[in-house]
Parts: sequence; structure tokens; C-alpha cells
Amino acid sequence: MYKQSADRKETWKTIFIFLAIATFLSSIFHYAIVNLYPSSIYIGGLMWCPAIAAILTLKLRGGSISSLNWSVGNWKYIRLSYFVPALYVIITYAIIWFLGFGDFATKELIMEWAKELGLVGIGTLNPTVALFIAVILLGTVGVIRAMATTLGEEIGWRGFFIYELRKVLSFTGVSIFSGIIWAAWHWPLIFYYGDNVLLEFVTFFIVIISMSFIMTYYTFKSKSLWPAVIFHAVSNVYIQKILPEITIKIKGTEHWHGENGIMFAIVTFFFGIYYLRKAVKEKV
Repeated sequence: MYKQSADRKETWKTIFIFLAIATFLSSIFHYAIVNLYPSSIYIGGLMWCPAIAAILTLKLRGGSISSLNWSVGNWKYIRLSYFVPALYVIITYAIIWFLGFGDFATKELIMEWAKELGLVGIGTLNPTVALFIAVILLGTVGVIRAMATTLGEEIGWRGFFIYELRKVLSFTGVSIFSGIIWAAWHWPLIFYYGDNVLLEFVTFFIVIISMSFIMTYYTFKSKSLWPAVIFHAVSNVYIQKILPEITIKIKGTEHWHGENGIMFAIVTFFFGIYYLRKAVKEKV
């Protein structure tokens, strides 16, 4: 009993060290993002802070970087980590279109989007073909590019943090605790960039904690950090760069759209509940 108590105490100490380092490093980039221009160049640095914090914590606590589950694991979860986040974003915007909170883009807007992506001028291009090419490129090349930064977050959050939490908490506890920390880590960005800060703060926490259940499930089942890296990248690309671009916002319904929107929070909440029930049933 004493040994178990001592082990739990050491685990919580490791968790505290990780969070302290991550907070210190992240605060530097949060300051830069809020106060320096252009702020976008500091986003990548911020997203690598959890990885650096994990590596430093391992060094301080005598751990090994090789313990971070670098193997690909089961390809089933690699595939699911792409299709599930794409699916919940598509469902989100399908409901928005159906309920009249937004409209599918006109041919003119699709061609404007294609022009911004550099697709116009490469030959005869109609809106349908332009849309198809844009989605394929962003869904592949865009996702690979996004993985360069989501890898930094996931080395820290899913590669290290949730495995430490697993030593002292249940699957549900790990998912909720890590989700709250992950969401809170973003709060300066929500405060600075948000239009309706209170609403977006609530919806964002629901989204992130719901995603945490899914990503924790995939990480533990696959014994790999790569499903979480891919999942995070795909989710970002589809909710930030694809579906909003082919949606016309209707005045007064803006709060239903985007990654901080009400509809995305509702849809991801139900996905999170499904994976919570699945994990409990499978005793993950």
C-alpha cells in the first residue's frame, strides 16, 4: 500500500513538472501571438511547446524519449483517425446547411476559393472540378502540412501526458482531465481572437473534451501517438480550411459556424459520448 501511494505521488509530481514547463514555454508564445505581428508565425512554436515540455520532463525524471510510442501501431486506427474527424465536420456543416444557418457556396464563390488556392489558370476548370481538386489537395497535402505542428502537441498531450494520467486515473478521468488542460491551454487565443468570448469558451471546451475522449481511445487502443497526430491535423484542416470555405454565412447565425461554433460542439459531444461508452464497454 505504501509503495502504491509513493508511486502515485511520484506520478503526480511528474505531471506537475510537465504542466509547469508547458505553461512557462507556452506563455512566451502566447505573449508573442497576442502582442507581436504577424502573430501567425508564432503558432507553430506554441504547438511544439507540449512536445518540448514532455522531453524535458522525461530528462528530468530519468525517462526515455523512446517510451513515447513512436510505432505506427494498428493501421485500423490510422484509417479511423482520418475518416472520423472528417465525418464529424461534414455532419456539422450538413446540419448547418439543412437548418438554414448557412448555405452551400455558389459557383462564383467556389471559383474564388479555387483562385486563392492557385487552381485557376491551370486549364479549363469548372466549379465542380475545382471543388473536388481543392478538397483532395487540402485533405492530403494540407493534412500532411498540418501534421508538422500537430505532432508537437500530440507528442506532449497524447504521447506523454495521458500515459502519466493513466497511472492514477480511469479512462474517463484521463479523458476529462487531459481535455480540460488541453482546452485551457488555448484560452489566451480564444480571449484574443474570439468575438463572443464566453460562448466560444464554453463551446470550445465541449469540443476539446469530446475530442479528448476519441483521441485517448485511439491512442490507448493503438499504443501509438500517430492516430492522434493525424486526427488532430484532419480535424483542423476540415473545420478551419475546407467546410467554412464552401459555406455562405447568414447574418445572425455566425455563432453556429466554425470550430468554436455551437453546432460543432453539439456534434463532437455526441461523438465523444459514443467513444466514452465504447471505451467503458471494452474496458480500455
